[in-house]
Amino acid sequence: MSFIVSLFKPLAYLSLPYLFLRSLAGTSPVARYYIRAVAYAGTLVSVASGCLVAAVGFTVVGKQHDVNHLVARIFYAAVTRLFNITVEVEGEEHLDSRPAILMANHQSMLDIIVIGRLMPKQTSIISKESIKYSPLGPFMLLSGTVFINRGNNAQAVKSLDDAGNLIKKNKISTWMFPEGTRHLSAKSDMLPLKKGGFHLAVSAGIPIIPIVVENYYHLYHSGLFGEGTIKVRVLPPIPTVGLTSKDAGELSVRVREQMVETLHEISTHATRPTVTEKVQEPVSVEQKPLVAPETVIEPASPATSSASALGVSSSTASIVSSVSSRSSGRASENGAETEEDEGMVLVGRPSNQ
Repeated sequence: MSFIVSLFKPLAYLSLPYLFLRSLAGTSPVARYYIRAVAYAGTLVSVASGCLVAAVGFTVVGKQHDVNHLVARIFYAAVTRLFNITVEVEGEEHLDSRPAILMANHQSMLDIIVIGRLMPKQTSIISKESIKYSPLGPFMLLSGTVFINRGNNAQAVKSLDDAGNLIKKNKISTWMFPEGTRHLSAKSDMLPLKKGGFHLAVSAGIPIIPIVVENYYHLYHSGLFGEGTIKVRVLPPIPTVGLTSKDAGELSVRVREQMVETLHEISTHATRPTVTEKVQEPVSVEQKPLVAPETVIEPASPATSSASALGVSSSTASIVSSVSSRSSGRASENGAETEEDEGMVLVGRPSNQ
């Protein structure tokens, strides 16, 4: 009998923190939010670290672009059980089209749950080059990540062209968040889409597959981390064959309009923004807006101008940075998370294009 007690006694002590946190989460909504947020981040890091060995194995057998699919499915299986959050998908058959650029609206760190449910096989990620030297670097290298040097505009554009050739050659897809940063509020709307991903799709001649995630403000926002189902609708592929770089701007507007319309349809828990509240598309260069004579406009630095045209996020690095940067984020007027993701790649196109 004493032997049995000696076995279970350590387990009893180990369970005390869990029981304490669970009790605390049940009495305070704020405590529940932070406990679940920390546990969520810990689950993400644990799954990514644990799959490093699998990434090595997949690379050895020549299936490195399937690593993201494996990690995503394992993470989704863990999250659904630990946090009771599931994803309901409509139009998933469209993800069978490959190669393609997968473009999804970006709301918060919970987006990785959607990625976990949807990430297809043979799908890569695009990330800024500095992530290569982070703790995630080894895993991302082994999973076939395409790294972009955003500090050098010419090299960045060349990297995008090389990425397009790689996507076509290996018939793989890539996932990105074209808004360029997170946007979550009680209103169902999206930010204007960065054009870099569209330049990539057009130059490579591969279709764009929009992925629309419902507004889940009712499940998650600052101070709330609830349970429930997130609805997602995958739209039919949009062909880019025959288009040129001059069509990228119009294409981005058209894709955004389709995504926003779908967002309104599936976001039954959110309200639509009024005309004055809607996020407006930025004024194009051709429109030449009037500026008052007394207004002085400071010229943008090369780094700033090259960091405004493309919003590309790695499916893992962007969300991990979403978790790590929450303490330094700032809220916008509508409560959206507006800080730039560390996983975002923001580069410009050459001025002659």
